[in-house]
Amino acid sequence: MKTLFLAVLLILVALTPASAEPDRISILMGSYHVDAQVPFSGRNPGVFLTWEDRGGLDWSLGAYRNSYGSASVAATVALPILAGRNADLSVFAGVALYPNDGREFAVHWGDLVPLGGLQLRTGSFFVQLIPSDGVATDAIVSFGITKPLNR
Repeated sequence: MKTLFLAVLLILVALTPASAEPDRISILMGSYHVDAQVPFSGRNPGVFLTWEDRGGLDWSLGAYRNSYGSASVAATVALPILAGRNADLSVFAGVALYPNDGREFAVHWGDLVPLGGLQLRTGSFFVQLIPSDGVATDAIVSFGITKPLNR
């Protein structure tokens, strides 16, 4: 299953020209697990790089400390659905690698876990709402800061 994750990463890299630099950096600070039934960690530092508006989509790759206390990597793609001068709302989907913990999720492929939800970016702040299965938690709200990168 880790091979599938690596294949997804390779496809994402292949879709972005080698000379293209990322357009944005986002620092994941933490998360809140709505109605959690198990003790999750809300301290989830991480960093994501985003290539914006590549074929109308935003592509992101990143690494972070997951809610089980281990390192994870993720690849996502986002479709902006509302855009304003200082804010935007996107729907996103992707996959994350949760080594040794992926099987804790209701939906998984070994240690690979699908991700999806809504992302709101306003100014230098972002928040994501990720619905869950309602067993361990009803939803995950993750948040952090984000900044465009000057080229």
